[in-house]
Amino acid sequence: QQVVKIVHDELVEMLGSEGEAIDLNAPAPVVIMMVGLQGSGKTTTTGKIAKRLTERQGKKVLMASLDTRRPAAQEQLRQLGEQTGVATLPIVPGQDPVAIAKRSVQAAKLGGHDVVILDTAGRTHIDEPLMVEMADIRKVSDPHEILLVADSLTGQDAVNLARNFDERVGITGIVLTRMDGDGRGGAALSMRAVTGKPIKLIGTGEKMDGLEEFHPKRIADRILGMGDIVSLVEKAAETIDQEKAAAMAKKMQEGKFDLNDLADQLRQMQNMGGLGGIMGLMPGMGKMKDQMAAAGMDDRMFGRQIAIIQSMTPAERSNPDLLKHSRKKRIAAGSGTDAAQINKLLKMHRQMADMMKAMGGKGRKGGMMRGLMGGMASKMGLGGMGGMGGMPDLSKMSPKELEALQKQAEAMGMGGGGAPKLPGLGGPGLPGGLPGLGGPKLPGMPGKKK
Repeated sequence: QQVVKIVHDELVEMLGSEGEAIDLNAPAPVVIMMVGLQGSGKTTTTGKIAKRLTERQGKKVLMASLDTRRPAAQEQLRQLGEQTGVATLPIVPGQDPVAIAKRSVQAAKLGGHDVVILDTAGRTHIDEPLMVEMADIRKVSDPHEILLVADSLTGQDAVNLARNFDERVGITGIVLTRMDGDGRGGAALSMRAVTGKPIKLIGTGEKMDGLEEFHPKRIADRILGMGDIVSLVEKAAETIDQEKAAAMAKKMQEGKFDLNDLADQLRQMQNMGGLGGIMGLMPGMGKMKDQMAAAGMDDRMFGRQIAIIQSMTPAERSNPDLLKHSRKKRIAAGSGTDAAQINKLLKMHRQMADMMKAMGGKGRKGGMMRGLMGGMASKMGLGGMGGMGGMPDLSKMSPKELEALQKQAEAMGMGGGGAPKLPGLGGPGLPGGLPGLGGPKLPGMPGKKK
């Protein structure tokens, strides 16, 4: 573990010690120029950044597509604008990229926009015409930030890409996409070392909120397979409805848990990045995705289970005991599943409901549930539990307390005994509780009876 710590600290230093945010410290409109190869996720990342700046920093943002070569590229950005509620520059057929860049800056000034983001064209490889076009756009738009968007799974090609763009265009930062994949972050290390430019953001998935700040320590944890429990907690805080979580906690304290509640929990898992995204952030779990997929435990499992529940009547969801053979046959036809899958879901729900009932401590004001959560909190030095059905309220936690969460997770994932065993898979397993999901077990993995 001492060797791991030395390597970890060195990785953090190489990745830049402290993360850097997008720099908006310039007269409005601040121009952000997005560059990169075709297929790296540049247009989607443009939409994600615009949404983030609008929602988190209250900025008035204008997006403009300068990609006149790729079919429907400008239309794609327009649709992303509608989806995120961010303004896009009207499309003028036949206008060249340099003219669009000029028009976008003028439109941003006239419209009182704080930020204008230029989504430039990409290529399947770096060529001279591409670099000349990027340089011309830079001259007329005078961008304050030039962000290179690169696919984290491209390996050493990403290093050459970063070097060429930095030498010819002069990038100010990097956005790494597909960081929810199996590459973990090696590309981040290489690109930072070659260019000396900071990695500012990382993309995790296609959803428009799948964008995170770059934290060198957390990426070092992922590279070493130590997980990233702090990012998991932050993701839970962003995606979980606090009112719903409080209502769920109250129902659990009363020993109530029906199929509507189970469906809500499964949707929360999907919103947090699905099983793969969550496993990638949990200590010691990153390498188990393929093993779990082979056992049928992938993100499609959640979709099937939700489809089964949605095919039931409101009465059946509230009272699963109504589900006899004829009803199951109807539900299977409606959800595209079979009776065995329905029985598996009902068994999982029954086990979870029994657990909630036992922990609810009826008539004792929360009894075991509150005692268990309070005991966990005091052991972690986090005071009272609140807000998210069993996790501390992240907004009230200090950086030291968040750090304590990460250290505890690392100890659980890399200590002598390893993590608890995952039922039926013969390898390390999942920790007992998952942030914000209101229960001590991961939905879909009730475990075997001993």
